[in-house]
Amino acid sequence: MIRTILSIAGRPGLFKLVNQGKNMLIVESLSDGKRTPAYARDKVVSLGDISIYTTEDDKPLAEVFEAVKTKAEGKPVDVKGFADDAAVRAWFGEAVPDFDRDRVYTNDIRKVLNWYNALLAAGITDYVEKEADTTEEGAE
Repeated sequence: MIRTILSIAGRPGLFKLVNQGKNMLIVESLSDGKRTPAYARDKVVSLGDISIYTTEDDKPLAEVFEAVKTKAEGKPVDVKGFADDAAVRAWFGEAVPDFDRDRVYTNDIRKVLNWYNALLAAGITDYVEKEADTTEEGAE
């Protein structure tokens, strides 16, 4: 699901991929629904391609969003409500206990939480791809 959600450097917010043209993408802002082109020179990254450093291996952003959703009970996270950077890191540590505290910066955590809030506001709550159901329905 989040493979079609994009972050574009220099532009605030997140965008949904609508269509592809020659040397450009047509994207729609999740916040206001405006459609704009994103050209080959723009640094465009799919949220599905981003991962967070952990002590074992990298964790895909979709799994991080699921952990944040569980910790926040499906509600938005008040990023500005944290007293300081230590409070942000402590809260994130409860959601993703194995994140690498040396390589993941507080600004990265804030960005992830802001992206989570943006997705939630756009009605996107399923982050991890569901496995295809292999059971046969109606078979007895």
